[in-house]
Amino acid sequence: MNSVAWKAYAKINLGLTVLGRRPDGYHELRTVYQSIGLADHLEVTLQAGPRRVHLETSGLAVPEGSQNLAVRAAEAMLEELHLRAHVSVVLHKRIPLGSGLGGGSSDAATVLRAISNLSKQMVTAERLLRMAAELGSDVPFFLYGGRALGLGRGEEVYPLPEEQRRCCVLFFPGRGMDTVEAYRRLRRPRLTPLAASPTIELFSSRVNEARGNRWSGPGHHGLENDFEPLVFREFPGLARVKETLRQAGAEVATLSGSGSAVFGLFQNYSTARRAAQQLRGQSGRVVLTRTISRREFQAQSVRPKAAR
Repeated sequence: MNSVAWKAYAKINLGLTVLGRRPDGYHELRTVYQSIGLADHLEVTLQAGPRRVHLETSGLAVPEGSQNLAVRAAEAMLEELHLRAHVSVVLHKRIPLGSGLGGGSSDAATVLRAISNLSKQMVTAERLLRMAAELGSDVPFFLYGGRALGLGRGEEVYPLPEEQRRCCVLFFPGRGMDTVEAYRRLRRPRLTPLAASPTIELFSSRVNEARGNRWSGPGHHGLENDFEPLVFREFPGLARVKETLRQAGAEVATLSGSGSAVFGLFQNYSTARRAAQQLRGQSGRVVLTRTISRREFQAQSVRPKAAR
């Protein structure tokens, strides 16, 4: 019996532009993903036996059975590799559901990588990316981590140069925002090739502008999130949280994904800690963490455990 332990890091979105609805029903978007230190903890075990997946959880509440992306990832990997095996996933959940921080997708990608590692079978990057995209739009990003440009429905991932490490203050209001409902309320028109043609160049110019400024100045607006207006209407207190972060010196303060978490990036720990303390009186969860580079994401230790 082989077992590995991994962290499943959360992400934030440094800008999120939704262009419109595609013919396949998904939405075309442009975003910049950034890994952060908040993480779920998973132990994945692979052993010979009838094909089945067992999930054991602790921490925050998670969906059960096939409603859980980690379980679906394990089932998909067993099918893809034609394995007759029992997979056990022990998940300690720390990333809130419905926060826009990608916790479920990160869990799924971590399980894909873990089973690939434990099975000793050669799984190409192309196969992993295909499986990840079938599980969810942002799952492919969590195969690589760090900082990356996301195109298509988010599943097309292109690494970006890493920036200097930043401290990150997260605020979660205690209740999630349903992703499907958020996109429904956004009411984007049906996408046409003509309307979409200049958007990559426009979004890339905003990314380059933000990189060139190194996020200089509190409240930099180079990259914005299209979901902010509708999520802030649903959670009025988040506008105050964003303003508090900006006033405290955040270089960037915005919504992550389709919500409901808001984050601020700070150059140093002391400023970030003061900002986090200012938010403690708000009704919600405050987390002080930092950005994670691609190298750090990929280098996390995988420690095989002794057979039991």
